Amino acid sequence: MEWVYQEVHGTTAQKIQSLSEQLNNAPYPLCEVLVKRGIDTYEKAKYFFKPELSDLHDPFLMKDMDKAVQRVQQAIERKEKILIYGDYDVDGTTAVSLFYWFFEPFYKDYIDFYIPDRNKEGYGISWQGIDYAEANNFSLVIALDCGITACDKVEYAQSKGIDFIICDHHLPGNSIPNAVAVLDPKRNDCSYPYKELSGCGVGFKLCQALAMKMGIPMQKVYDLLDLVAISIASDLVDATGENRVMMHYGMKLIAEKPRSSIQALMQVSGLSGGKIDTYDIVFKLGPRINAAGRLEHAKYAVELLTCQKDISQELANYLNKLNQDRKNFEKKITEEAVSLISNNEVYSQRKSIVLCKEDWHKGVIGIAASKIVERYYRPTILLTESEGRLVGSARSVYEFDIYEAIAACRDLLLQYGGHKYAAGLALKKENLESFTHKFEEVVSATVKPDSLKPVLNIDATCQFSDFSNDGGRFIRILKRMAPFGPVNMAPVFKSERVSLYTNGGEGYRVVGEQHLQLTLTQDNQTAFAAIAFGMGTPEVLQKLKKHKYFNVAYHLEENEYNNQVTLQLRIKDLQWL
Repeated sequence: MEWVYQEVHGTTAQKIQSLSEQLNNAPYPLCEVLVKRGIDTYEKAKYFFKPELSDLHDPFLMKDMDKAVQRVQQAIERKEKILIYGDYDVDGTTAVSLFYWFFEPFYKDYIDFYIPDRNKEGYGISWQGIDYAEANNFSLVIALDCGITACDKVEYAQSKGIDFIICDHHLPGNSIPNAVAVLDPKRNDCSYPYKELSGCGVGFKLCQALAMKMGIPMQKVYDLLDLVAISIASDLVDATGENRVMMHYGMKLIAEKPRSSIQALMQVSGLSGGKIDTYDIVFKLGPRINAAGRLEHAKYAVELLTCQKDISQELANYLNKLNQDRKNFEKKITEEAVSLISNNEVYSQRKSIVLCKEDWHKGVIGIAASKIVERYYRPTILLTESEGRLVGSARSVYEFDIYEAIAACRDLLLQYGGHKYAAGLALKKENLESFTHKFEEVVSATVKPDSLKPVLNIDATCQFSDFSNDGGRFIRILKRMAPFGPVNMAPVFKSERVSLYTNGGEGYRVVGEQHLQLTLTQDNQTAFAAIAFGMGTPEVLQKLKKHKYFNVAYHLEENEYNNQVTLQLRIKDLQWL
């Protein structure tokens, strides 16, 4: 794995030193991280370290917000039935749940929700969903986390007397749907100051605007930020700006005052109350919420997130079981995909991977595609058969826009959509070979060579002494840099000429499934515990015996064991000297 570290010189070094002095001599490596992330003045640091709800933007800065509010108010005055329509992933189900909780105190009898069936209806607004709205006398549909490209579906709804308000955050196509209102900060004609909201975040802005116009206490809306925080973390949108503010307060709610459904979900996930971080949401809460839509129906996720306490544990247990089943499917698909690649020499020559097996589980291929990317560092698409056509999930590599690559093959597709690093698509079976070749041509022509090999970005160089003798100040400041996520990831530090602290033993041991526990020291100073997940292989153990010194790249974190909290290095990689 190649380590990429941007050396600091001249003006940048001066900015780091100046920021350190302005922040009461804060540790230089942490100030290096901040400056490299654009936080290079005291004012920016203050905004970063002290997120305030007052920092949230006026929702009426978003294009069409006034129209959306006016139409919802009209519906309420006329007692029209409102259908809350959302995508089947975490972002969509949290958005639907957010709207349910917003409307529940004063409009409960006139609202319902609809989530499309992943297998029967596919992604986004469906014909079946509109027919359901017509059959059940819904005259207004609020679509969340989908709809920005559904021009034909919106026209179909209009022909049936059904209005749409779209709250989306995906990239628009060439045309904007002719809905009553289309809220999407990524619209070219939308001047909203922050462009990276989640779908649930766009829905939150509509609730915020409604509260302002309807005289609802804003605290009622802020109490929904737990759902927004889960959406932001799980959907991997940027953890910056307005998202960072909402994550900060939402995660505080989850830790200190979780609603019964989230508390039940935390319990089955093995999380204790009092603290939660982005990792917990992305790898524990999010997958369980997602499992409903992947294996059964996402309505069960919404039912959990909107339920009362008496059934929350039962529903959480059910999602937990689905998540375990999902893991089993994922393992099988990944193993079969690896076998297909290993047994076909052509993949060693290609810069992309497109695989199809008609019995792969449609709801799980996206996660398996991520595993293939981790192993082979190639833009990857896994496809399976559904309703007589092929449907697939795409995952990308560092700095490669897989959505644009798929869009370049649109003439061979029935449908596609997504983000820079993750997308979905559908095509006719007879187009598979042509699509595979064209996608490979597009990737080969546009992908950078550096994107096709594992890269570890180092944020700052650190000496163990930077955090060993400061009374815990380093870790306290580091913790305040959370919540972490894209564009504000947990910093990766590098320390050089590190050695094992043996103290009469070997200084390392293998635990669990090839996890490596080490005790490390630098310049024979304070020793620190370290954990390297999956690195307890014979090859690494042999090198530990051979090399006295090595460089280490790691996250710095607190480890709690037997009610004792200690600093721990979570190792990302080792370089042998």
